Amino acid sequence: MSTTSLPVPDHAPRLRDAFLSAAFTADGLLDLLGAPAYAALARSETVPALRATRGAGVLETLVRLFLLQCAVPHEQARKALPLEECLAGGWVTRGGDEVRATVDVRPYGGPEGQDWFIVSDLGCAVGGAGGASGQGEGVVLGVGGASTTLAGITVRTPVAAALDLGTGSGIQALHAAQHATRVTATDLNPRALHFTRLTLALSGAREADLREGSLFEPVGSDTYDLIVSNPPFVISPGARLTYRDGGMGGDDLCRSLVQQAGDRLNDGGHAQFLANWQHVEGEDWQDRLRSWVPPGCDAWIVQREVQDVTQYVELWLRDSGDHRTDPARYAARYDAWLDEFEARGTKSVGFGWITLRKSGAERPSIVTEEWPHPVEQPLGDTVRAHFARQDYLRARDDAALLADHFVLAGEIMQEQVGMPGAEDPEHVVLRQNRGMRRATKVDTVGAGFAGACDGSLSAGQILDAIAQLLGEDPVLLRDRTPQALRLLIEEGFLEPAPR
Repeated sequence: MSTTSLPVPDHAPRLRDAFLSAAFTADGLLDLLGAPAYAALARSETVPALRATRGAGVLETLVRLFLLQCAVPHEQARKALPLEECLAGGWVTRGGDEVRATVDVRPYGGPEGQDWFIVSDLGCAVGGAGGASGQGEGVVLGVGGASTTLAGITVRTPVAAALDLGTGSGIQALHAAQHATRVTATDLNPRALHFTRLTLALSGAREADLREGSLFEPVGSDTYDLIVSNPPFVISPGARLTYRDGGMGGDDLCRSLVQQAGDRLNDGGHAQFLANWQHVEGEDWQDRLRSWVPPGCDAWIVQREVQDVTQYVELWLRDSGDHRTDPARYAARYDAWLDEFEARGTKSVGFGWITLRKSGAERPSIVTEEWPHPVEQPLGDTVRAHFARQDYLRARDDAALLADHFVLAGEIMQEQVGMPGAEDPEHVVLRQNRGMRRATKVDTVGAGFAGACDGSLSAGQILDAIAQLLGEDPVLLRDRTPQALRLLIEEGFLEPAPR
């Protein structure tokens, strides 16, 4: 699939003006289609949107042309677009009295209300990968759940240099361009680099340094303050589909990506990936992933989902449309996939987030956890705060911890759980209403301690007061509390008080 037939970015500014003038934006789509039809698009269901765009207005025309891939009458296209420029630039083609788009264009709202546009192959903007079946191995997808998840968890502090590895249609590069002085975007597929150029141009963003090649090969020894990647992480036999299949044995692509990232990070820099990993018979998955972490890096690894091998194979065979092909071929591919997993001793596959932070610490913090529960995106600030807490805890022994002052983090609620009418609760739960939305059970001391943390007293002073109230030995209480205190800090329930 060559890039010669794709649009050129030269006329993107005029096309962008036309889109904005017609309210062909994320908010405009929601107003036009209504919430049910808008949500249906994310499920690759276009019938509600087709019904909502039966008029001949400019916005209806643009939605049908660029998002639903319908042919529109020439006269309607002329009213909606700088048509001659779009024809000359290859954004649309004309056949008789009808005009068709050559690419998908999906309006996409930026984190600060920016009006952006993601350009992808025909049939691949609506519903992300759900529309990719039958498109060929070099297909370039639009916005999907994975890409928005990665964008949401990425740390968004200002940086000098950012790398989007495996850029696809350029979504992560577009986000990075808002807070990075220099953005480099790489992809094995030259077609993807061209789509990234179109996405950036149509969104009014700065150009990126686009480089072709696999993994870190295109950037040589260059280093970055931020590295992000939504790689082709699917664990499959072979590399049939470039956009999703890693092409290495098992989860080797994700492992290589993580292991090699350490040398490409500047001090204090973050590398953030989505990944799949094998759960191998006789191995602890957390130990496997800890072994991936490069020296000098802290890591936070969150497993969001686990599927047994049959669920996993069926998911990705549906993704590629194999379930709609010849049943014998479908069965053969299913069987070959299970053979691969059996040979590797793979019993299930995990999906989640891997974040590295180049700390240079002698004793790196490597946190691995399973968290399938709902979270509140965006999580970039939560990720950044996680590593700041690791730095804080690493630098303090128990005596220093007890001498410090703390405050309860924002949006923490306390719940008392017990039988109705009971004089005292069976236990007390602290619950976060933001970020990871964690909950933790605390005893009487923990509940009293958390309630007293307003920054005015040190941790040790609060414990002494609690010991007096409970009639306990204050020395023994101070000795046994730091471990629980560290956990409350690590999980974000308590924060050091501002000095």
